[in-house]
Amino acid sequence: MTPDALRARFAAESRAFNRVRGDHELNGGSQPSRRAVPAAVLIPLVGRAEGVTVLLTRRTDDLQHHAGQISFPGGQVEAADASPADTALRETEEEVGLARGHVEILGHLDPYVTRTGFSITPIVGIVAPPFALRPDPREVAEVFEAPLEFFLDPANHRRQRIRFQGEVREFYAMPWRDYFIWGATAGMMRNLYEHLVRP
Repeated sequence: MTPDALRARFAAESRAFNRVRGDHELNGGSQPSRRAVPAAVLIPLVGRAEGVTVLLTRRTDDLQHHAGQISFPGGQVEAADASPADTALRETEEEVGLARGHVEILGHLDPYVTRTGFSITPIVGIVAPPFALRPDPREVAEVFEAPLEFFLDPANHRRQRIRFQGEVREFYAMPWRDYFIWGATAGMMRNLYEHLVRP
């Protein structure tokens, strides 16, 4: 899928994004938290000559939330943020040093509620290379890119289970090379797949 095709797909979208997504969808009987902390992430789609990629980070191992996991840049909404998109761009600048001038916002996806108590608005944007990154070593252990086409192939969407606090929980996982992409990040990629590919 090309940057122009992505622009056209988001421009043509008419449905409202108000369905609350989250791991409760795969785990019958659980309900998303009504007291979730507002947050936003940027799903950065990089327009490379060889094809669109997704920019992802590996979080450092000593963070309070989701330590060591693969994630999108983002974080909690702050009072000075004008919108979820502003939150996502600010956090992206802080975490990986990607200047907001390199990001063209296409739109947003359904909010995603995590078991750790966050209600995340995924903001989708096209990133225009060349660009420089300056990852914050306190939060980001690594920045890498994976092909968007990998995530748009449903054969790469696994449903796995884990026992957590005495309960069996099911979640999406999309392992790519040596990176185990799972949980909220994989769930939001599933949401993007449904938006771009599924009718």
